Amino acid sequence: MKFNRRHFFKISGVASTTALVGVKAKSDTGASSGGTTDTFGCLVDTSLCVGCRKCEQACNERHKLPKPGVSFDEMTVLENQRRMDETSYTVVNKYYPENIGSLTWRTRPVFVKFQCMHCNDPSCVSACIVGALTKESNGAVTYDVDKCIGCRYCMVACPFQVPAYEYGEPLTPHVRKCTFCFETVKQGGFPACAQVCPREAIVFGKKGDLLKLARWRMKRNPGKYVDHIYGEHEVGGTSWIYLASEPFKTIGFPELSHKAPPRLTEAIQHTLFQFFAAPIGLFAALGGVMYFSNFFRDQKGEETVEPGGTP
Repeated sequence: MKFNRRHFFKISGVASTTALVGVKAKSDTGASSGGTTDTFGCLVDTSLCVGCRKCEQACNERHKLPKPGVSFDEMTVLENQRRMDETSYTVVNKYYPENIGSLTWRTRPVFVKFQCMHCNDPSCVSACIVGALTKESNGAVTYDVDKCIGCRYCMVACPFQVPAYEYGEPLTPHVRKCTFCFETVKQGGFPACAQVCPREAIVFGKKGDLLKLARWRMKRNPGKYVDHIYGEHEVGGTSWIYLASEPFKTIGFPELSHKAPPRLTEAIQHTLFQFFAAPIGLFAALGGVMYFSNFFRDQKGEETVEPGGTP
């Protein structure tokens, strides 16, 4: 295949256009309404949770997930730290207090329910190159298996390490995570875990109302809770927010920045492409390669008439 100046400008133009379109596509992945207080969410008060695992069972039954090898009535599983996987969208973990004080509420273990946090500005949605993950207007992050190509970028991008992959399904593998019971909530219902909790440790409602409730509980019970609502600001805010009597870093929660990761990557992209810096750099690099490979020198003989040929 002959490679001349015309091919050079064609390839360069396509490359720069593709790059700019890529930046626009990334910009469009940011949640438009996910960060508002009108979306739905859940407040989890870990001081009320008793580790009964009813939420795990309700989630399993509603989503028709595989039955666990150990009954949901078995409490010994709480002695080992667990993570969500392709067979369980939510798990409860047990944490013993590191420093037991004089207050009675510090003498018992803390039970914490984990699931997808349904971030306001989800990293998984931003990372998905085919749009298989979507931030819905009601706050849920949903997954479309028909669009998924199995790249698993969402698993790498998630700051909470939530999405799981069905490695045991070689023909039709899915990415699995909590759906926030999207279809049920859309019809006016409740997430299975919030509906079944016997202690009402999980409260479902509008995000703004949940934040008000959390602050009211903290004010009404001074000294009971740490002065932090987890999920209010972490990674730009999440639909699931938590109250706790122990520092969150001691009960399984990662310490994360308040800035949403997609905004950081978008800022880097915008910087690179500001004033066409990246396309110009691409042109310069390609030009340099072609120059040093004698491309321009070779073009001088391109119009040469072969013996017996037509000029």
